[in-house]
Amino acid sequence: LRDLLKALLFLLVGGIILWLVYRQQDQAWQAQCALDGIPKEDCSLLKKIASDFASADFRYLFLMLLAFAVSNLSRAARWLMLLRPLGYSPRPVNAFLTIMLGYFANLGLPRVGEIVRAGTFSRYENIPVEKTLGTVVVDRIVDVLSLAVVIALAFLFEFDTISRFLAPYLGGSESEGSTPLLRYLFIALLIGGGLFWLFRKPLLRSRPGQKIMGMMKGFGEGLQSIRRVRSPFWFILHSLNIWLMYYLMTWLGFLAFEPTSQLGFSPALIVFVAGSLGMVIPSPGGLGSYHLLITAALTGLYAINGPDAFSFANIIFFTIQIGANILLGLLALALLPVINGGKV
Repeated sequence: LRDLLKALLFLLVGGIILWLVYRQQDQAWQAQCALDGIPKEDCSLLKKIASDFASADFRYLFLMLLAFAVSNLSRAARWLMLLRPLGYSPRPVNAFLTIMLGYFANLGLPRVGEIVRAGTFSRYENIPVEKTLGTVVVDRIVDVLSLAVVIALAFLFEFDTISRFLAPYLGGSESEGSTPLLRYLFIALLIGGGLFWLFRKPLLRSRPGQKIMGMMKGFGEGLQSIRRVRSPFWFILHSLNIWLMYYLMTWLGFLAFEPTSQLGFSPALIVFVAGSLGMVIPSPGGLGSYHLLITAALTGLYAINGPDAFSFANIIFFTIQIGANILLGLLALALLPVINGGKV
């Protein structure tokens, strides 16, 4: 019952965010229709989204699906590289299918997919679940570090664009070298750091402090386990390929949709980061949060009008998060028992 309530809560939060974004973009679309002389009864954002999806270049959408599959083949290969130093030689097909099953589970309850993935793989490969779950945690630690690198690259390549966008919100102007708010944040950071240093011992002895230290210790141990991988070069290569494929999915999405087709590689990197952060927020499959951040990035940074940006977010979301994850998740449910001799 608790898990059901948690799933409903996350679904409700995601649904509310999606509804708020939809309502805002629907108002913008109604205003555009009024300017164009289109009657209100003929002006529907839902119809526009459906029309935009139908007019998308399905060749690029197919390539997006292919990139998604390739990224997960690399994820499966990388996961196996973490398992083999533990003395196991599991089958690659089980690794791939349980990863897809995990994504499918995440559509219902955020973060439960990792547990489903580890538990199912453990059952089919006869590996203790604590070991499979440990390697999944390491897999996610590598993802967190990879996302940090991608964010740094996005700021490096699009620093001017991001600075112009943030300047009004930070209390400055585009021509100023620094803003008052940034200075205040820097001062607050110095004061906060000084207070933490003065009271570090009681803070670290507190329950929250111990929990944070435990998480950091686990993080460090997870990184140490990577050193036992037999082929570090291939581990790094698969890690790079996973995120390259993720990035390509956004860029191919740009090419598939006419209003974004003129945007280049650097904007695709920024929008990809925005979407990735939207997926981190615990809502089913990024529902709502993904739409919010993708739409904000396209409208705020690259002057794509709101309804078109919202359509783009939906095209990507329903192609990958809904279409691919449901299709491959159901396929994994059907194939895993067959491949493993009827074992359920």
